[in-house]
Amino acid sequence: MILQMTLSSPFLLSSCSSAHRLNPLLFSKRRHCPIKFSHFPFHLLTKPRLLAVASAATENGVFTSPENAKSFDFSSEERIYNWWESQGFFKPTFDRGSDPFVVSMPPPNVTGSLHMGHAMFVTLEDIMVRYNRMKGRPTLWLPGTDHAGIATQLVVEKMLASEGIKRTDLSRDEFTKRVWEWKEKYGGTITNQIKRLGASCDWTRERFTLDEQLSQSVVEAFIKLHEKGLIYQGSYLVNWSPNLQTAVSDLEVEYSEEPGTLYHIKYRVAGQSDFLTVATTRPETLFGDVAIAVNPKDDRYSKFIGKMAIVPMTYGRHVPIIADKHVDKDFGTGVLKISPGHDHNDYYLARKLGLPILNVMNKDGTLNEVAGLYSGLDRFEARKKLWSELEETGLAIKKEPHTLRVPRSQRGGEIIEPLVSKQWFVTMEPLAEKALRAVEKGELTIIPERFEKIYNHWLSNIKDWCISRQLWWGHRIPVWYIVGKNCEEDYIVARNADEALEKAREKYGKNVEIYQDPDVLDTWFSSALWPFSTLGWPDVSSEDFKKFYPTTMLETGHDILFFWVARMVMMGIEFTGTVPFSYVYLHGLIRDSQGRKMSKTLGNVIDPLDTIKEFGTDALRFTISLGTAGQDLNLSTERLTANKAFTNKLWNAGKFVLQNMPSQTDVSAWEAIRNCKFDKEESVLRLPLPECWVVSELHVLIDMVTASYDKFFFGDVGREIYDFFWSDFADWYIEASKARLYQSGADSACSEAQAVLLYVFKNVLKLLHPFMPFVTEELWQALPDPKEALIVSPWPQTSLPRFPNSIKKFENFQALTRAIRNARAEYSVEPAKRISASIVASEEVIQYISNEKEVLALLSRLDLQNIHFTDSPPGDANQSVHLVASEGLEAYLPLADMVDISAEVERLSKRLSKMQVEYDGLAARLSSQKFVEKAPEDVVRGVREKAAEAEEKIKLTKNRLAFLKSSILVSQ
Repeated sequence: MILQMTLSSPFLLSSCSSAHRLNPLLFSKRRHCPIKFSHFPFHLLTKPRLLAVASAATENGVFTSPENAKSFDFSSEERIYNWWESQGFFKPTFDRGSDPFVVSMPPPNVTGSLHMGHAMFVTLEDIMVRYNRMKGRPTLWLPGTDHAGIATQLVVEKMLASEGIKRTDLSRDEFTKRVWEWKEKYGGTITNQIKRLGASCDWTRERFTLDEQLSQSVVEAFIKLHEKGLIYQGSYLVNWSPNLQTAVSDLEVEYSEEPGTLYHIKYRVAGQSDFLTVATTRPETLFGDVAIAVNPKDDRYSKFIGKMAIVPMTYGRHVPIIADKHVDKDFGTGVLKISPGHDHNDYYLARKLGLPILNVMNKDGTLNEVAGLYSGLDRFEARKKLWSELEETGLAIKKEPHTLRVPRSQRGGEIIEPLVSKQWFVTMEPLAEKALRAVEKGELTIIPERFEKIYNHWLSNIKDWCISRQLWWGHRIPVWYIVGKNCEEDYIVARNADEALEKAREKYGKNVEIYQDPDVLDTWFSSALWPFSTLGWPDVSSEDFKKFYPTTMLETGHDILFFWVARMVMMGIEFTGTVPFSYVYLHGLIRDSQGRKMSKTLGNVIDPLDTIKEFGTDALRFTISLGTAGQDLNLSTERLTANKAFTNKLWNAGKFVLQNMPSQTDVSAWEAIRNCKFDKEESVLRLPLPECWVVSELHVLIDMVTASYDKFFFGDVGREIYDFFWSDFADWYIEASKARLYQSGADSACSEAQAVLLYVFKNVLKLLHPFMPFVTEELWQALPDPKEALIVSPWPQTSLPRFPNSIKKFENFQALTRAIRNARAEYSVEPAKRISASIVASEEVIQYISNEKEVLALLSRLDLQNIHFTDSPPGDANQSVHLVASEGLEAYLPLADMVDISAEVERLSKRLSKMQVEYDGLAARLSSQKFVEKAPEDVVRGVREKAAEAEEKIKLTKNRLAFLKSSILVSQ
């Protein structure tokens, strides 16, 4: 009786396991089974030749060789980074190409400290930059920081408060001087932290949005827009921050659902005993009511349309009762109070109908004189007092819980107040039209493509941009007013005070007095100019502008597509006539392992610097780079741990390669290695099967990875490299190479193996360098004769020879090895024990398998003297385990070599008894009608699945027992 075991057999599962297989980020199309030989008696073989190669870089104290360190030391990362920077590697050079690759770094706030969002954009941009630098393109990654008007002023105000000083205690100049002092002391924190992530920026070109040249760009942009009639001043409803005392952008207001109250109030109809009930969430704004609106189709109120209502607590102020189809009949009572000075919808309705606009609030959130006796009260205090007095006068009907959509400031977190205020605005529609056409005409590509719809929708429905802020820190608005004249009609726009005074004297006489607008520009105004202001604009003759504009790539989070990206496109086209970048790559958010947004409240914030200390920069970068463009990424310590193991695997592979190179003084051995070339078909085809296979797979990988880099498919790049290195190179080729390296004689085979090890490993380091720059550079510098630093080494050549037939042959070889190893594991064969094998196949298959008999013996732990190759089953087939590795390739393993048959029969018999008891218990539960009918459906289903699994195991075990017993009978 022959027991056939195929690769699909349930009990032929590999016993191999290791930490890297648990990496949840990595999904391979290929089937893997790592080969481990921790128990292999290498001491019985010839000792490996130890390498005595010390590169100049290693000798200079910057780098450490794997021969001298057990693992990669994360503390060396800063040393390596400083060396790169000192060598000028981050600066663009035109030595190997003329088509520059340019990225403008999204400028982090000068107040910021490193978080995972920074880690994401730094990693992705650095991957792009390092790849293109190695491709030979002049590469510029231009860094800088944003002055962050609101955030920085808040930080400094808090610092002053700790000294007992209020901002208003100081003059404007004194305050800004203190802010600059703070910036000089603390502003470099975020820059140094970004360097810690390995950002290969050209720091000699670092910019700050308040630098003199960038400030000139801002003034020039304002003047040009004003000259075209696109900037105007006026009093309009804006989002107002009472605490910060400034307007904020629509995009800087975040809405949150919060518990609140709906107040029902009586509004008497003038001249009648009737009243209308108004439901409102903000009763304090009733002092600003200018009308009462009802739906014209609402039969309850149609008779009141055209009459007047009396606003409560206003000493009889009358407002008209009007009809408007937009009033929701089903919300509240169906009666809407119109307060255009404090509600955006009411504001637009009042402007459409020509209603007056009443403002009842001061800029600090207190009520003004329009509120009468409530003047001076804080808006929330006024709400409480007003409701109390409405109850006393019988005008309060009821209040009930209601979920509110509350507008809060992104910066301060306070509730934003819609308020009419005089501000400066940019007319956006004509700018937006050009930005829309840029995407439509293919001048700008947004990745992923689905964000094009969002981009188009926002620009198609764009509102004018309020660009003035009531702050002291920022770009002062370049407008001067004439003392004694109307500010909205008489003002001067100029580049500086001297020019403004000169213009004013020309128009108003030499005795004119002027003063500058106290407001500053929205921080996003200067950020919108970033891609070209940082390169010298408005001086279009500057060298950097001519060489590097337009830029190539803008990479940032999808959450600031409107804040920043769309505005840069509009401003770039307007001021330079060109889209400022060809591509926009949008990344998602980094979430915790449960998919939750990181927040201090949840206590799930992961600090990048702490992560780097524990896992290393390379592991962090590799982990967060494997996501998909535009998709959020869940970050867990399990993923970081797995990729730290990847770093260690690279290190150990480097150690193996180095330890198996010839001595530095062995000139002939090195000459033999250097004579091995892999760029010609005939030279690759001459290689033995494992070498030809791994070189072919490498060449396929180079093409795949290069194509994915060019398409910005970074997740695919990382997975493909990881898969090849760990599975193909480390688990298979390194182990196979030991058959050449650790046996005496066959110097040519040894040289070929050494050459292939070095060639493949060097190329893997190149492919992986953009993702994991530190460990790859450290390993590269330890290799023999590095001609240049890895960071500036040429990218691997594509379209190199590969042989699909050799790949297929080695896959058959792998299948055979796996089958034998699985059988050994199933029969619990001692790792060090060598067993016999008969390999049955066609003459062609036998030829290439038998040529690698030593490798097969090593990888499968076979007795080299007892491996037989034949085209038919052996005579003892009935007493052998029969393996079907692949079509036309089988193996027979004598059972007596693998196991004590009698002991195995006894063990399996006991196991079968236990399995039968377990199965009987499950079958009994399923035969109980009461259990099947009353137990939860998922419980019953689980029991059925367990019973089916137990039945299958019993069947297989019985087959095995029958086979073993028949083997005993045959031997007898």
